[in-house]
Amino acid sequence: MANARESELHYPLGETLPQPGEALDLAPGVRWVRMGLPFALDHINLWLLRDRIDGREGWTIVDCGISSDDTRVNWETVFAERLDGLPVLRVIATHFHPDHLGLAHWLTERWNCRLWMSATDFNLARLASSSTVGMGGSAAAAFFGSHGLTDEDSLAKIRDRADYYPKMVPVVPSSYRRLMDGTEVDIGGRSWRCIAGYGHAPEHISLFCEEAKLLISGDMVLPRISTNVSVVDVEPEADPLTLYLDSLTRYLHLPADTLVLPSHGKPFTGLHERVDQLQEHHGERLAEVVAACRAAPTHAAGLLPVLFKRKLDLHQTTFAMGEAIAHLHALWLRGELRRELGADGIYRFVPA
Repeated sequence: MANARESELHYPLGETLPQPGEALDLAPGVRWVRMGLPFALDHINLWLLRDRIDGREGWTIVDCGISSDDTRVNWETVFAERLDGLPVLRVIATHFHPDHLGLAHWLTERWNCRLWMSATDFNLARLASSSTVGMGGSAAAAFFGSHGLTDEDSLAKIRDRADYYPKMVPVVPSSYRRLMDGTEVDIGGRSWRCIAGYGHAPEHISLFCEEAKLLISGDMVLPRISTNVSVVDVEPEADPLTLYLDSLTRYLHLPADTLVLPSHGKPFTGLHERVDQLQEHHGERLAEVVAACRAAPTHAAGLLPVLFKRKLDLHQTTFAMGEAIAHLHALWLRGELRRELGADGIYRFVPA
C-alpha cells in the first residue's frame, strides 16, 4: 500500500536511478544496481560493496535478482563495466525470497565464491527450490480456501503455481556461511552489523555500517510501500505481524540521519519517521479488522476489500490473503478476537 506520508522522507538522489546493466555510485565503495522483476513490483535494488578477503581485492554483492536471462545479461554488463576489473569475492542474501536469492547459485559458481545468509532462510530456500513452500500448489490453495477464498478459478491457478519458487530459484548453493543477529562482517575494512528481522521472512538479515551511516534494509523497511507480512500454509497458526512490528523497533536505535538502502524504491533518509509510519499503518489496518469482525463474523477473504482498495491480480491476491490472515492472527493470538471453524471448513473471527 502506498505511503501517504512519503513527503516526510528525503531522497538524496532525487529521481536518479541506475539503468539496467549500470551501477550508480552512492558513497565511497558502495554502488547501486537495479534489476527488473516480472511483477507489479517491477524492480529490485542490489548493492555492490568494495571488499578485500584473504588479501584479494574485489566486491561483495548484496542480493541477487531472480534467475532469468535478462538478469544474467545485466549482471554480465555490470561485471564488464562497473567492477573496475576486480572479481566478486562473496554474495550476501538478505533473505530467501526469489528476487533476493534467485541467481545466488549462478553468481557463486560464476565467481567461485561463498554465499552468506541466515541459516533459517538458507535451509528454507533449499526446501522451497524443490517443493514450493507457501507460494503455490495444492497445500496453499487448501489453506487459502480454509480462510474464505472460494473462487474456483483463483484456487485452480494457485494449485498450478506449484513451480512458482523453483522457476525463479532453480538451484540453491550447496554450502554457505551463516549470518546471525549481531554478527559483525568486515567488508573492505568497514564493519557491517547484522540486524535480524522477523515477519517478512523467517530470519531476514539487514546490514548496518555505523562508520558510513548506511543501512541495507532489504525488505524490512521500504520507503513507498509496506512490507508484505504473510501467514502461509507451512506455518498456519503463525503470528508474523507481531514479529515484524517488534523487529521494526530495532531500527530506532540507529542514527536518525542513516541513509537507508531499501530493496524496492529509492535510497532515503528518515528511518525513524518511516518506522513510525509503518507502525501507524498497521495500527490502522488492525483497527479496520476489529471493526469488520464486530460487524459480522469475518474470514480473511472477506477482508480483502477492506484492507486493499485496488483491484488485485492473482499474484497480488495470494500476498493479500497472507497479509489479511496475519492481521487476523495478530488480534486472535493477543486475545482480542476468537477464531471459529464453520461447518463449511472456513475460519471466521469474532470479538473475544
